[in-house]
Parts: sequence; C-alpha cells; structure tokens
Amino acid sequence: MSSKPATATSEQSLDTLRYRPGLSTAPTVQPAPTDAQAEHNAGLHRLREAVQKNSTWVQPLQQEMSRVIVGQKHLVDRLMVALLTNGHILLEGVPGLAKTLSLKTLAKSVALHFKRLQFTPDMLPADIVGTMIYNPQDGGFRTRQGPIFSNLILADEINRAPAKVQSALLEAMQEHQVTIGDETYPLPNPFLVLATQNPLEHEGTYPLPEAQVDRFMMKVVITYPTRVEERAILDSMATTEPPLSVRPVVSAGEILRAREIVNTIYVDAKVKDYIVDLVLATRPPTAASLKLNGFIQTGASPRATINLTLAARATAFLSGRHYVTPQDVKTIAMDVLRHRVTVSYEAEAENVSAEDIIQKILDTLPVP
Repeated sequence: MSSKPATATSEQSLDTLRYRPGLSTAPTVQPAPTDAQAEHNAGLHRLREAVQKNSTWVQPLQQEMSRVIVGQKHLVDRLMVALLTNGHILLEGVPGLAKTLSLKTLAKSVALHFKRLQFTPDMLPADIVGTMIYNPQDGGFRTRQGPIFSNLILADEINRAPAKVQSALLEAMQEHQVTIGDETYPLPNPFLVLATQNPLEHEGTYPLPEAQVDRFMMKVVITYPTRVEERAILDSMATTEPPLSVRPVVSAGEILRAREIVNTIYVDAKVKDYIVDLVLATRPPTAASLKLNGFIQTGASPRATINLTLAARATAFLSGRHYVTPQDVKTIAMDVLRHRVTVSYEAEAENVSAEDIIQKILDTLPVP
C-alpha cells in the first residue's frame, strides 16, 4: 500500500527535473572574475579618478580663453591637444583670424612665456636659436640665447624664410634642444610651436619639404567666423582698447602632470586596430581596395599612427574620460593626416584633395 504513493512522489520529483523549453532548471551563475580581470578593473577605476582630479582646469581654461577669443573653438581645442601631447601645429588660414591672439591668450592663461617670430627671406638661423658673442673685456665668447627659448612660439609665415632657417626651427621642435657653439641647451618644458602659412600668397615663399611638414603633429585649417560670431567680434573688439586681459588658471606643473595621465589613457585593442587601419588605408595595397590607389602619391608615415593615438588620448582627457572611443579618433584624424597624404597629378586633375581622400577613408572603413 505504501509503495504506490512513494512511486507517484518519485515520478512527480522526476517530472519537475525534466527539461522544459523556456524554463530555467537552475539559476544562472556568473563566472567569478579572474585576478587579471579584477586588477584591470581596479586600474581603470584608479585611472578614472586620476582623470577627474587632473582635468579640473580644462573648463576654466576654455572659459577664460573664450573671454577674449570669439569663435575659433576648433583652433583652441587643437592648441590644448598639442599642449597635452608635446606636439606642434601647422596652421593655415587667411590673415586676421586671431591666430596670434589665440596663442598669446593661451600663454597668459597658463602663465607661460610667449614669443612671436615674423619670418622673412633675410633671416638667419642665429636669429632664432641664438649665437656666440665675443666679449672684448675678457677675450671670451658668451652665449646669447634666441627667442626659441620660450614655452609658446608663434612662427608667423614660416614659408617666407629660407630652408636653413626652417631647418633650424624644425630641428629644435624635434629634438627639444638647441646647440650653440660646442654646448647643447635644452628648451623649456612645455614647448609648443604654432607655425602659420598664408594660403593666398605663394610668390617669394619657400614651401616646407614634405619630410619637415611630417614633424608637425597636426595641420589645422581655420575658416571665417559665422555671422553670429562676427557680430560678437564687432561688439567686443571694435574699440581702441579691446579687453584682452586674462588671468592664469593653470600652471605649467599641472600641464606636465596632465601629460602623465594622458599617456595612461586606456585604448582598447579594437581602437588600436582601427587607428592602424586608418593609416594603412593611405598606403598601397589597402588604398587600392578603397579605389584610391591612383589618387595617392605618398601615404602617412608611422609617425601618423603615433600622433593619432596621442591626439585621441588627449581628446578623451579633455572630455573627462579615461578611455578612447572610435569617435575620438575620427574627430582628430583629419587634422593629423591631412598634411601627411600627398595627392597625385591624377587627383589634382580631378580636383580631389587630401581632405577628400581622408574623408572617404573615414566614411568607408568599419568603425569598431
């Protein structure tokens, strides 16, 4: 008598254990993170806190510069990127677009030394880096340092100086040091060069060689302000004494500490592969697969890969993030690549510019 209920109970127990589609037989258990994953997550958490702590000066600096600079947000952002990555900028734009004012305002806001160099055809390298001067009192020579020994340098119309002067400046940019006589002198840190070119006048100029242009981290092209910005410029600057005073909101030491944080900004492996794919797309055979092989004469160098990664990290830092997104790369890619891609005669005949080629690459390559 007692065996039947036991059998029924056992059958009911087995029935509850049978698999039924749509029903979970056991609670889902998430795998415990490994030691490496836990350490990685803890490192990202510390990095996020470091970015938040060391980027508190970004918004005050932007607000302080906006008190003087109307519009030109693109130029101001690129100046901050170059300052954070120890890079230099080649600027192209017509006169009167606040190129000098932007760099001078940045120098005052960061309490740095600023020098402006007007390049002319009769300049000598000693006019930039300095020279040895004979002292008749003791019969010796003393070093007189040139204007290159400043934090922020505006090299106005760099293409008007002869090749030997351009080489002297670009060597100082690359090596961050100057040799005068038998001694080598380090340049101050931070050190940023903003070189300008006038796109309108080419007579009597000395175009920069491609190998030297590649030393610039970015080439920024600025355009005219909008109607609203033009009216704001009229209201604030149409006076004999325009308000150009700014107060320092960040020190050079804070900039140098921020550079250390920028170097540790997290870049995922997929984003790194995307950066490499962008650069390789400017060279054969990848360019041929995008139907661009006939339009590109020379592609971007490995220096473009390095600078694109650094600039994307700085862009993420300025946005208050501890990681780089593909959009950071796309935002900065045009300025990093436009002067490193040389178009062919076929491209010039069809009015295809380097910007058109880079934009097609950005639109064609899949984004991770």
